[in-house]
Amino acid sequence: MAARAAASRSSAVRVEPPASQWDFPPAETADEQGVVGIGADLEPGTVLRAYRSGMFPMPVFTGGPMGWWSPDPRGTIPLDGLRVTRSLRQSAKRYEVRVDTAFESVIDACRDPSREGAWITPEIKEAYGRLHAIGWVHSVECWSLETGELSGGLYGVSIGGFFAGESMFHRGRDASKVALVHLVELLASSSGQLLDVQWTTPHLRSMGAVDMSRYEYLDRLASATLVDTDPFG
Repeated sequence: MAARAAASRSSAVRVEPPASQWDFPPAETADEQGVVGIGADLEPGTVLRAYRSGMFPMPVFTGGPMGWWSPDPRGTIPLDGLRVTRSLRQSAKRYEVRVDTAFESVIDACRDPSREGAWITPEIKEAYGRLHAIGWVHSVECWSLETGELSGGLYGVSIGGFFAGESMFHRGRDASKVALVHLVELLASSSGQLLDVQWTTPHLRSMGAVDMSRYEYLDRLASATLVDTDPFG
């Protein structure tokens, strides 16, 4: 990509938090909607245990209790299958890509209540902020070379060769796509194996996202989380 890259590694030292007091049911026990269970807490150890077990937290409905989800099929982006168009390469020239320089601004933009399907509660923001502080959650940001402003980005959870993309936003043309391209390049160059995007959408499918069965996903996840690498370290 032609985007200018800067600050491509996090300064946070990754620290393993205390173990969770909660035991999750197997991901295979999810209901038809993909919900494995409801409740627990959002302590760092709980959230990491969930991801390592194939789940992620999200309210079961707006204003509702916290659910732990394992969709089947699961949306993923093959690291060798990302589609980058000529127009996207041109858009990339408008941005400087940075990592972990404005995490709070990124998650605030992603949780904008005016966005359709907004689901990031204050509790979710706090939980991922704590994980960011100890090196498990990261942001990839696109900054406009013309204005110097934050134009788009994404954030997610990184465990070994696994990255779970949580949310993305854009204010400038193709800014979230440029951030995604940079993320894929970063993972591919650092022994990355699995990029999870939860559910495929038309936007993500246009960039190469595919559905993966829960069975295959859990198998791939088990291997990816054991890879001794930290793409952001």
